[in-house]
Amino acid sequence: MEGDIYPDNNPYHFKNLSKFNPRCGSCNQNFEPEPSFYYGAMYVSYGYTVALFVAVYIIFSKWMHWEMWPTVGALAVLLAILAPVLFRLSRTTWLSLFVKYDKDAKDNWEKEKNKQA
Repeated sequence: MEGDIYPDNNPYHFKNLSKFNPRCGSCNQNFEPEPSFYYGAMYVSYGYTVALFVAVYIIFSKWMHWEMWPTVGALAVLLAILAPVLFRLSRTTWLSLFVKYDKDAKDNWEKEKNKQA
């Protein structure tokens, strides 16, 4: 997809964190195929969070030889910092799992717009 999913691409603008464009500006792809579509993104977010926790735990406890509580503290801080990014990444991943890529979508949308004009 070439169009922007989010009207504000900065995930740290918390006021606009969960807002997204209803359709792609380039190919007219619907970004919410059905009501409550993005509830499944919670599972993707969980997977990303677990992967992050495992990677950070291995780095801090095994390679840097930190004790458990400083490692847990580092994990909490890192998760707090990356939460907006993980939120948007999981929603985008969820959408990508269910929306088939169509290389001709933009051209087809342009043709459809020209027919209507």
